[in-house]
Order: sequence, then structure tokens, then C-alpha cells
Amino acid sequence: MSNFLSNLFNLHIGEDDNKKTLENVKNNISFTGSNLWILACAILVASVGLNVNSTAVIIGAMLISPLMGPIVASGFALAIYDFDLLKKALRNLLIATIVSLFVSTIYFFISPFKEVQSELLARTSPNIYDILIAFFGGLAGVIAVTRVEKGNPIPGVAIATALMPPLCTAGDGLATGNFKFFFGALFLYCINCVFICIATFVIVKYLKYPAKAQVDIKHQKQVKYGITAIVFLMLIPGCYFAYNLFKQQQFGQSVSMFIDKEFTEKGNTIIYKKTYYNSSPRKIELAFLSSEFSDEELNTYNRKLKEYGFSNTVLTIKQSNSLQNLKNDILNEVSKADIFVTEKDKRINELENKIASDSFNNKQIFNEAKAIFPVIKALSVSKHTFYFAKDSMVINTVLLYKADKKLVNTDQQKFTNWLKQKLPKDSIMVIYKN
Repeated sequence: MSNFLSNLFNLHIGEDDNKKTLENVKNNISFTGSNLWILACAILVASVGLNVNSTAVIIGAMLISPLMGPIVASGFALAIYDFDLLKKALRNLLIATIVSLFVSTIYFFISPFKEVQSELLARTSPNIYDILIAFFGGLAGVIAVTRVEKGNPIPGVAIATALMPPLCTAGDGLATGNFKFFFGALFLYCINCVFICIATFVIVKYLKYPAKAQVDIKHQKQVKYGITAIVFLMLIPGCYFAYNLFKQQQFGQSVSMFIDKEFTEKGNTIIYKKTYYNSSPRKIELAFLSSEFSDEELNTYNRKLKEYGFSNTVLTIKQSNSLQNLKNDILNEVSKADIFVTEKDKRINELENKIASDSFNNKQIFNEAKAIFPVIKALSVSKHTFYFAKDSMVINTVLLYKADKKLVNTDQQKFTNWLKQKLPKDSIMVIYKN
């Protein structure tokens, strides 16, 4: 059993030659020529994906991106104490970062679509979960790099660790002057870089790659202390953001429970709900379809908030003028959304009215005509458009009738005169069909 477990978790099985792996890592550092063009294209693709909120496009950009190379190389350099490799890797990573920020900033500056989409917003508030994703994704990626058969993990790691979208989001923050977005996204990018690098360091150390040169204990401790300090610098704000996210979700769940028990279960229909978690005091705003609440009832509900575990929270109920304003706002939004439908309905009505004005009651005309001219067996009246040379046209009313024999000229004229009185049309053509 001991041997089985040892072989089951043995990373040396299937491991590639150390020198060959290290050479491959070094070859993926440089950002010159084709690599720089690929990076710029990947940044543009990711920026478009964030701009139009397309997850598929963003994933495609992450697969194209060559950003993982210098980050993995930095982890290798720290683990084997190759400081020349570390300098080269960090220099290339800095070049790639600057180019990415420049390209994404230019794109978002000239893009006509300035609305913040959910995909972009998701990259502005990193937390502890992003750290875990970067670290364990980095572990999987580095293990794959050190294998003879590289397998499928590397593309998956590129998607999971998501280096491109935070850089593009930071570019959006620069382009729009939203520095909260810029620093939040840049922090997420730094988290991904650092913890992929640390994951690489851990795996290389575990696989016992030989050091490039003998390094004294003092320098080894400096590397370890430096890594530890960076980890804590990333963990502390990451944990804070994660805790804040947890408390915000908990607040939302408590608000839903409070509303269900105090209002919904008592038959009150809520048409509007909004919470303000980051304000001081926190706010819960509600509006109801028909229910009205007095100031005394509102004060009672505010006292009940403490029973549900709310602190520094105020309940506001929109009613009367406020509710009417809210209804007006909703109606205005609905009206804007229905403009196209309204215009289409208007056009349909115009066409229907035109068709109605151009139509004739053929049955009534036939009955009256037959009473005057018994020889008529059938007739049809309709409007016809006649086109002539030079694009001219004339619209005439045409009556087509059937009879045993054609009406004589006097009857034909009488019939035509009767039709002109019957139908308010200037030009009427009477045509016989046997």
C-alpha cells in the first residue's frame, strides 16, 4: 500500500529531462518579433470580448496569450537561484505588461461603447479565491511543463488564471479615468503573476532541480523572506476583499429573509427593491404595488431590523409622490423600449386604413347593379395602378362585369354615370368580360 501511494503521487514519473525543460522555459521568455505581435492581437481580442461582454471571445484571447512564459521562468529562476534568468524574465514581463496596457488603453479610448459590462466588472475586485485559482492553476501548469507529454493542462491553466482580462480592464480604467477599476484590475493581475510564480517555485523545489550556482545561506534566506513577504502582501488585501464579499452576500440573504417574513408572506407585493451595502448607514429601499405605511409602522420595521441581525441599517419605503415618481420612471423606460413596436403598429394602422379606404363593398354594388341591369351576372371593383413611360403612373378604379352580352352604349354610359355617383372616384373604367 505504501509503494502504491508513493507511485500514485510521484511527480518524477513521466518527468522530462531537467535541462530540456529549462531550455524550453527560457525559449518562451522573449517578447520580440512574432511574440509581441501575438500579444498585441490577444490583447485586442480580449478587449473586444470585455467590451461586448462575450465570454467565448475572452477565452479565445487567453488561449492566444503568451504571457505565461516569463512568469513561469521567474519561478524557475528563483528556485534554482539563476538571477540572470530572473532579471531577463522580469524585464520581458514588464515589457509585455506595458505593451498590453498601452494597446488596451488605446482600444478603450477610441471604442464608442463605454458601458461597463459584467465580464469587465468581475475583474475589478480580487479576493482570496483569485489567489487560490492562481496558485493551484499555476501548480497544474508547471507540472504539465515538466512532463515529457505536455497534455491538456496548459490551455486550461491559461483560461483559469486569466492574465489577459485584468490587464485589459486596467487599460479600460486608464482610458476612462476610473482609477478604482485600474488599481483593482492591476492588483488581480499581480496576484495571478505572483502566485503562478510561487507555484512554479514550489514544484521546481519539489522536483529538486539543481541550482545554477552555489548560493550561500544568507542569499537563500533572502529569497525565502522575499517570497514570504510578497505572499503576505497579496494575501492580506485578498482576504479582506473575500471577507467583504462574504459579508455582502450574507447581508443580501438577510435582507431577502426579512422582506419575505415581514412583507411578502403578509400579502404585500414588492415592485422595487434596492440595497446599499457600502453606504453608511446601509440602506434598504422598497416600494409596494398598493400598500401604504405610516411613519409609526416604518419606525417599527426599522426597530425589527436589529432583531434580524442588522446593524447600522435603515429601511426606506417609497410611497405617495416617491412611488409615483418611481412608476413614472418605470413607464418611461417601458415607453423607450416600446418605441420601435409603437412605430411599427402605427405604420400597420396606416396601411390598414389605406387598404380600407381603397376597398369596395363588391357584394352591395353587385346587388344594386343587378337590380338596375338584370343582365349582369357578376362584377368586381378594385383600384389599379397603370404605369406609363417616363415613370409616370395613374391610379384608376376599374369595374369588371360579366353578362350574357355586353351592355349597349347607352346602358354602358348610364352604368358608368351611376358608378360615379355611387363611388367617390374621379376616373372609373367599366370593362366587359364574357
